[in-house]
Amino acid sequence: MNFDLKAIQNIDWNEIELDNIGEWPVAVKVLCCVLVVIITFVVGYSLLVSNSIERYEHVVQQEVQLRNSYRIKYARANNLDLYRQQMKDMEAQFAQLLRQLPSSNETPGLLDDLTYVGTSSGLTFLKIGWLPENKKEFYTELPIKLEVIGTYHEFGEFVSKVAQLPRIVSLHDFRIENAGSSTLVFSVVAKTYRYGQGEES
Repeated sequence: MNFDLKAIQNIDWNEIELDNIGEWPVAVKVLCCVLVVIITFVVGYSLLVSNSIERYEHVVQQEVQLRNSYRIKYARANNLDLYRQQMKDMEAQFAQLLRQLPSSNETPGLLDDLTYVGTSSGLTFLKIGWLPENKKEFYTELPIKLEVIGTYHEFGEFVSKVAQLPRIVSLHDFRIENAGSSTLVFSVVAKTYRYGQGEES
């Protein structure tokens, strides 16, 4: 069976009928076979291969994501003992800080501590007393208004001793005024803190 391209030009396409495929010229038969193969290839690719390629690409992306997730989880699992030790250390530090905050029955003693620190520094108290509590989310501020008289160096010694108290006390809203003859009036708000009372507001 010889295929001649020139034979396609001499074909009278009006004479070709579907009912008589066996009598078609060889060139037309070959051409039809090529068309059927091309159509079969295109339809097969679109129905089978293209979906498989999309699924393959999706699976490859999933594999990359799973590998990354595995690396992260492996690193966490590998350092689990270290994380647990860090948690224990943080809990111990937190408990130690909580011990430095006064409980409800210890707050009156702080006035005595501040009075002792002030008088031992050479200061004379003009006023000392609690201000209204200021409740926050996780703690409550307990402000104490102090007004003392003394020299500049006595103020410095007082501040230094307050910092050495076993409970957390911070000093705010400083105000210094001249009281004459090298003495000064020192006004300050000392704040201490109580843990876990903010939720009650």
